[in-house]
Amino acid sequence: MFTEERQERILKLLREQGKVYVKELSKAFQVTEDCIRKDLKTLENGGHLKRTYGGAILSQEYPLERDVIDRRNYHLDKKKVIAKKAVGLIHSNETIFLDISTTNIQLAKLLAQSKMKIFVVTNMIDILQILAKNPLITAIGTGGMMYQTVNGFMGATAIEAIRQYSFERAFIGSCGIDMTDLSVTTLGPEDGLTKKAAIENSRHSYVMMEREKFYFNESYKFTHLDDVHGIITDENPDSTIIKTLESAGVHLY
Repeated sequence: MFTEERQERILKLLREQGKVYVKELSKAFQVTEDCIRKDLKTLENGGHLKRTYGGAILSQEYPLERDVIDRRNYHLDKKKVIAKKAVGLIHSNETIFLDISTTNIQLAKLLAQSKMKIFVVTNMIDILQILAKNPLITAIGTGGMMYQTVNGFMGATAIEAIRQYSFERAFIGSCGIDMTDLSVTTLGPEDGLTKKAAIENSRHSYVMMEREKFYFNESYKFTHLDDVHGIITDENPDSTIIKTLESAGVHLY
């Protein structure tokens, strides 16, 4: 098998599984582990994957730090699937929190079209504008330090506002899960501490994320999966991750 053909097959496996392991690839292609490591390095240099300890994961198709305006239509079909699952958990007369998240924008659209009478607190301006269209919904913005890149509020003032409420449910965005310790991650402390406050003040909290984010993690760990009710995703991850989540008692929606 030529090197290029082997690397194409590695990428195919990555797209199907989300993650590959050096030992398994070595056995599958009947080449040395060093040979596989060279393949992974070549593919990483080409921007196709990100090497991890013992293997590799798919490279992100866009940098997570891009403005929320740029991310609204990214994986839109998957976000709509997640939002549809989430809206099914919400009942009339509940007080809920919607975090800064492009998936929560889709959830807000479904709520705005519903006939539920609910009270919504959010730190995202897009969500406030959407919910304002439905007179049955009472929408409250947290206020606080405005961050243009996410079109929302984060930091001490937003956190203080969040702590004044008791939420039945909180729907929290994520940049990925660190599967080594089952922590939920985001880009920085301002966002992370704001999310953490919402989780701490909610009876039920849910992490909203696409399947691919099981294979990524960012720099700031803001909560642990023990502290959330479950993960709402568009599609289940591979069996290895599912077993890990089941062992930890994490519910997948």
